[in-house]
Amino acid sequence: MAKGKKFRRSDRSRPYLNILDFLVQERTFLAIVIVSIVLAGIASGYPRAGMWLGFFFAAYATVANDSIQSLGTFIESNKARKWWILWLFVGSIFLITVTWSFFHYDGDVTYQRLLNPDGSSDYPHPERFSFWQIIAPLVLLILTRMKMPVSTTFLILSVFSADTSGITSVVWKSWSGYILAFILSFLVWYFSYNMIKKYFKSRIAHGGWTAVQWIVSGSLWAVWVMQDGANIAVYLPRQQTGVEFIVFALTIFLGLGILFYLRGDRIQEVVSKKARISDIRAATLVDLTYVILLIYKLTISTVPMSTTWVFLGIIGGREIAISLARNKKGKKHRRKAGNMIFRDFAYAMIGLFISIALATAANPDIRMELSQVISDWF
Repeated sequence: MAKGKKFRRSDRSRPYLNILDFLVQERTFLAIVIVSIVLAGIASGYPRAGMWLGFFFAAYATVANDSIQSLGTFIESNKARKWWILWLFVGSIFLITVTWSFFHYDGDVTYQRLLNPDGSSDYPHPERFSFWQIIAPLVLLILTRMKMPVSTTFLILSVFSADTSGITSVVWKSWSGYILAFILSFLVWYFSYNMIKKYFKSRIAHGGWTAVQWIVSGSLWAVWVMQDGANIAVYLPRQQTGVEFIVFALTIFLGLGILFYLRGDRIQEVVSKKARISDIRAATLVDLTYVILLIYKLTISTVPMSTTWVFLGIIGGREIAISLARNKKGKKHRRKAGNMIFRDFAYAMIGLFISIALATAANPDIRMELSQVISDWF
């Protein structure tokens, strides 16, 4: 009987031990976050310090979280290659992409995602950065550490939006992107599954697939930078000086080096757990679907969009299509695919709610608009 009581006490204390283990395991990361929050509180009183501190936070957080959508399959299917080769390839494309925008749009590196042709902006550069604007990337870092594929666009751009229209326009464009991605990916993988299964049966891919994948992945990365570079550049002036551009470009270039050295770090597991995504042929098809949708969305509107939601739609449509097309173990795979999709989508929604909360805290105009909407409802 005494042994039974001892077991129950140990069982009840297990959650506390798990939390303690987590705190011990993540003590370095938690210490960095705490110090960063203190620095954000200090820098919020100094415009230039707040700008650069927020930029460095955003650069690291965006590269660590958001870029894994476009680079995750590339990293996963090139595990055998040296990390610095992958870094130089991707880093060079980044430098070329942002440099062209810098010169073509007179200092704007975002392909007019933040700066309208008439010189106005839906995401104006603040004269003084608030505490909430500076720590927004830190919230993204914490969620990344928890392996949550949340939208960087929502979390960061929302706190800079001039009014609620800047948020709703991004939400609607992202929602439509998710739906289109899910449908397109489902159709591609469902109707081509048998052919893919037949011709991709061999575990060894033809050497030509490597060249094709690198071309597709390079194109995807360039288009992603055109879409999501705004999530980092939002902390800097809408038209950067030469010095600001050099700091912007080199910071992200070096950050990419860290990302490839760590092989995607923890958020990479979101990609690695998907069915046979390490196959270079499967990874190429995923990236091809992704780049087609991003190009389409890029050309129809300059409104920023959550590429995270598009990526989750592509992965979700693929997983469901494969589970339905499988003759063997289809039921088991459908359950697994459904759980993955629900979890990823739930995390994306959590990110959306957190971003709205941050935007509300950072912008008094948005607080007034939301309070007015709520009062109208009730």
